[in-house]
Amino acid sequence: METLLTVLLVIVCISLIVVVLLQSGKSSGLSGAISGGAEQLFGKQKARGIDLVLNRITIVLSVLFFVLTISVAFVVK
Repeated sequence: METLLTVLLVIVCISLIVVVLLQSGKSSGLSGAISGGAEQLFGKQKARGIDLVLNRITIVLSVLFFVLTISVAFVVK
């Protein structure tokens, strides 16, 4: 059981890294550096298309990561 959870955790970790690296930067260029995160805060910049899909996959993989990490910690004890 511990080996299966560890293998799943490694797969989720690698997938999470790949998905995060595939996402585009939210504030690129000089205008993003000046305005900061204000555009995201007020909802002017909404994710569309592939960005939305990558965002949702990131959320799912991060939840899986936390669940698997906690379960591996309890199984090892």
